[in-house]
Amino acid sequence: MCGCCGGGDENEDRVDLQHPVKNRGCTDLLVLILFVLFWAGMIFIAAFSILHGDAFRLVYGYDSFGNTCDADNSDRKIENVTLSGLNMKGRPFVFFMDVKDPFRSKCICVNRCPVKELENIHDVQLFSRTTGSELCEYNINVSDYPEQRMSKKGPCPVTPVLASRPLLNRCIPTNLISLASNVSSDIISFLNTSDLFQKVLSDLYTSWKEMLVLCFVAVAFSGVMVLLIRFLASAIVWVILAVAILGSIAGTAFLWWTYVGFRKKLDEDEAINLPLLDVEINSERAFLIYSIVATVLTVILLLVILVMRKRIALVVALFHEAGACIAAMPCLLLQPVWTFLILMGFFMYWVIILAFLSTAEKPSMNSDGYVKYTEHETVSYMWWYHLIGLIWTSEFIIACQQLVICGSVATWYFSRNKDNLGCPIMDAIKLLVFHHLGSVAFGALIITAVKLPRMILMYLHKKLKDTENKCAEYCMKCCICCLWCLEKCLKYLNQNAYTIVAIEGTNFCKSAVKSFTTLVTNALRVAAINSVGDFILFLGKIGVMAATAAVGLLWFKSRSDLHYYAVPVLLVCVFSYLIASSFLSTYEMVIDAMLLCFCHDCDINDGSASNPYFAGESLMDFVDGTSKSLNAMRIDEKSGEEGEAAQI
Repeated sequence: MCGCCGGGDENEDRVDLQHPVKNRGCTDLLVLILFVLFWAGMIFIAAFSILHGDAFRLVYGYDSFGNTCDADNSDRKIENVTLSGLNMKGRPFVFFMDVKDPFRSKCICVNRCPVKELENIHDVQLFSRTTGSELCEYNINVSDYPEQRMSKKGPCPVTPVLASRPLLNRCIPTNLISLASNVSSDIISFLNTSDLFQKVLSDLYTSWKEMLVLCFVAVAFSGVMVLLIRFLASAIVWVILAVAILGSIAGTAFLWWTYVGFRKKLDEDEAINLPLLDVEINSERAFLIYSIVATVLTVILLLVILVMRKRIALVVALFHEAGACIAAMPCLLLQPVWTFLILMGFFMYWVIILAFLSTAEKPSMNSDGYVKYTEHETVSYMWWYHLIGLIWTSEFIIACQQLVICGSVATWYFSRNKDNLGCPIMDAIKLLVFHHLGSVAFGALIITAVKLPRMILMYLHKKLKDTENKCAEYCMKCCICCLWCLEKCLKYLNQNAYTIVAIEGTNFCKSAVKSFTTLVTNALRVAAINSVGDFILFLGKIGVMAATAAVGLLWFKSRSDLHYYAVPVLLVCVFSYLIASSFLSTYEMVIDAMLLCFCHDCDINDGSASNPYFAGESLMDFVDGTSKSLNAMRIDEKSGEEGEAAQI
């Protein structure tokens, strides 16, 4: 029976996973069908976005006739607009007929901005002939320029044409200071009126190649970290701690240095009465927030390391035990590579479709007779659907990796003859594809159902942060915090549920209940292993993220064509942390799966000659020894506190 309460065939209490695919049914088939139908909707949105959108419009802008600059618009002809549907390849810049009044001025696409001032129409004609950059409307021959009317509505520009340079792909006067204050303010206001979300998408679209390279940099850092943990466990634990401390302090100092640089530039511009771009103001504010958050996190990190310093030595033995499992199945270390490639392919697809979706607009005429684009009626609903698709699919991909690793570890653990395993990773993949895709989709759906409301509440909190109702604001913060805690607990429970799915072949609900019961019954052992190992691995993830972010900051800071280079850096931080999690979570999942297998082993066996444990002697000694060590630490700490109280 498939579904939440159905699942695969019931297994006996004693399990031998040397042949894990036998005697299993398809679990949670209804959720898998729902996931397939959901992706049919995602494909429809992609087709709609590509058909009605134009991602290049985010980067290059468009002229008053609806033509996207530096693009072939022959298939996007607008009815009743004479000069629409033209090929603008090689014309990447928007030029205003009267840059002093950009809101009401007609604009066209040109291949070069005039770098010198053009005093009259004859200078305009000479410039167009020598450079090939035609500054009058497209249907005007260069030889006919002197006969044309010069106006903000064309067909030729108002003279003198000011010397300009490309800024955000618009021809903007080189020296804004020399213009009258109201004129320069209008130009700055025009640049600032661009939709913030479209500016961010433009930055992401412009810098996607650099972001992709930085993701591979994160892969390299993560690979090095995994190899170091595998072969130098006794030394790398202390190295991770040292790098985490030094990296956090250095990263925080670098963020403050970047913020001070922005603040100094804004003060200098304000001192000479130069109008300020929202781009610079928002970047300065963003790095101030980054710096404060980094400072708080660094202080918390140092305090946690100080408190847990006595337990760090236990991690070395813990990693050696996990290393024994990985040594038997070295290809486990390659699983994050496939996960990374699939995730990156999906993220690239999602961002590209998002760029097209944001420009899936209808052309219309404004009061001046120029083409403007307005949002489709159905696009706002597609935004949410596309966002849910991002969360659910990302969690589904990560959950697939978790089940493969948990299934491989379970196969290794419950094998009497560990020297003749065959290919447990391929067995786990077959287990996933042919039996348990529904369970993986179910677990990912549960995380999505918690994460999406939290994101909505965070968005509402940002919009309502200036409200006078402080009670509502605090309640919203509490809800966000509770949902975050619930999400973390469910992720941990899901991962352990996948191990039970691999062991017993039951559906997700029954496996989650079984894993929860097992973990509660063996709470001391769980605390003994997870409290120290996961903390060190978390520091390793933070180290990879910090190193990648430092490279990104140095790279993006030299880019002058980005509105907010803090946004690509932040997204690179998110991606690098996900990549590091994919790699280092191999150890984390191996440790958690070994623990759950051990607890399940203790439940179904008693260690007698007729029912021997599957666990080796080294694992038994480690778990028991770790529990005793932690108990001894707690007794020592309690005795110390009682002694201090007696002295007082």
